[in-house]
Amino acid sequence: MSDVAAPAASGRHVLRLAALSMAMLLPSLGTSIANVALPALEEAFGASFPQVQWIVLGYLLAATASIVAAGRLGDAFGRRLTLLGGMALFTAASALGLAAPTLWSLVALRFIQGAAAAAMIALAVALVGDVIPRQRAGAAMGLLGTVSAVGTALGPIAGGLLVSWFGWRGVFGMMAAAGVAGLVTSGLALPAAKRFKVDETFDWMGAILLAVALGAFALSTTIGLASSLQLAAALAVAAALALAAFVALEARARAPLVRLSLLGQSHLGVSLLAMAAVSAIVMATLVAGPFFLTSTLHLGTGTTGLVMSVGPLVAALAGAPAGRMVDRMGSRPMSMAGLAGVTLGSLLMSGLPAMLGVPGYLIALSTLTAGYAVFQAANTTAIMAGVAADQRGVVSGLAGLSRNLGLIAGASALGAIFAGATEAGLGPLPPGGNTGLAVTFAVSAALAALSAVLIARGR
Repeated sequence: MSDVAAPAASGRHVLRLAALSMAMLLPSLGTSIANVALPALEEAFGASFPQVQWIVLGYLLAATASIVAAGRLGDAFGRRLTLLGGMALFTAASALGLAAPTLWSLVALRFIQGAAAAAMIALAVALVGDVIPRQRAGAAMGLLGTVSAVGTALGPIAGGLLVSWFGWRGVFGMMAAAGVAGLVTSGLALPAAKRFKVDETFDWMGAILLAVALGAFALSTTIGLASSLQLAAALAVAAALALAAFVALEARARAPLVRLSLLGQSHLGVSLLAMAAVSAIVMATLVAGPFFLTSTLHLGTGTTGLVMSVGPLVAALAGAPAGRMVDRMGSRPMSMAGLAGVTLGSLLMSGLPAMLGVPGYLIALSTLTAGYAVFQAANTTAIMAGVAADQRGVVSGLAGLSRNLGLIAGASALGAIFAGATEAGLGPLPPGGNTGLAVTFAVSAALAALSAVLIARGR
């Protein structure tokens, strides 16, 4: 009987992993596939670049502001139900995008997609502990990281083909079709998840304040400076006030959206901080890389895209082996190994491309993103391993929040360092060198090394 049951159980686990993988694939595709369509949208709607930029910005802001609330809703109303609801919302917004009459209606749909993506990311991670055996959790986390990287890498390629064949509407048609496939797979494969009884009402005010704080912060670091210094300062003050109000509210709420006591746990707080730092470093490769490759190494747009795709590809290939190593060796030593790889890759990025050109850039990028894949699998496993079952949703939401905040910080703060140092041209460099790249990734190496020290000390 056990011989028959074992393959059946293994088959169920494969189907469940396929469903969770679809839940990770859709948000990553949604992030990267629309970028390729921006020029076509600019032409189709007669819009300026700052206006079409909201196609990307709206998605990221909504995902960042919603992800903690999505995890909390999953704990309260059922993770499977919330995940399926997120998929349905993402699919509907994508389908409506096919007939969007104006750019701003499309931006509104992208906000909806971002909120739905937050639910999928948070609940896919939380459901690993519910539907996958504990001894396979590390491998499952590694697979989800791989799928996310694959989606990010495939997005620009698929988007370019779809835009060239069908115009920008083809991008939204593809996302709608993928959403239907994800809904069918998840509906059939995922079992009814345990629903935790929550007597208190949901903390809507906390969710609103957090959304305002994150939205104002993101705006101040992305579009504020482009408009005016006064606007950036006003948005930063608004973000600080909303954050202060949020913290005060959560400290006395009966059912807080974010249990501040969780952040006091040394392993969780440090792990979330390290996740934000590493995410910022990875985003810096996506912001600084294209400028360096085109302006300094004088590569064409197509060649630049191919070079940039190597990073997500390496992360995708390294994710599953990294997860298996985490299961065998433990999360803490593998977190340290991953951070060592990110630190080394950042140091190589600060100097090797200036000496060797494209080969040097590829060596540095591959080292950095392989380290990121190892760290992501180990750190996520460590975060979820010590969490009570009724808190997995909200903690996975916090993990997604820290990752998204890191992405915003990488695009804004590290991007500003790159731009400022490039313009200043501080110090001599070898032929083909770029001061911005050197300074940006020297700072990145320091961030990764500091994260390693904090992980090692456990606080």
